[in-house]
Amino acid sequence: MGNKVLLVDDAAFMRMMIKEVLTKNGFDVVGEAENGAVAVDKFSELSPDLVIMDITMPELNGIEALKQIKAKDASAKVIMCSAMGQQSMVVEAIQAGAKDFIVKPFQADRVCDAVRKVLG
Repeated sequence: MGNKVLLVDDAAFMRMMIKEVLTKNGFDVVGEAENGAVAVDKFSELSPDLVIMDITMPELNGIEALKQIKAKDASAKVIMCSAMGQQSMVVEAIQAGAKDFIVKPFQADRVCDAVRKVLG
């Protein structure tokens, strides 16, 4: 069984694309969330090995969700996704404890490299 991954993005097609890339490469997508609030709940429920999370989402953004997840589990591994031009948010995400970030639109190999690096 592959590593358990939780995908968090408000765009269903982005979750679907990332899920396809991860599944093809042997990772196990155990859950999906459409905003940060759902992500925090699912993190507690599913105990994934890794969370891949968008920064810009309704209800609770990725950075706030990251902070809440890290408060629950300091060793949580989270990779943030952001669109081009959100560099300041990327810095904030890394300071809040993100292990890496992927810029959208992403390349499949970049996603897999980041996941492998973080899961080590």
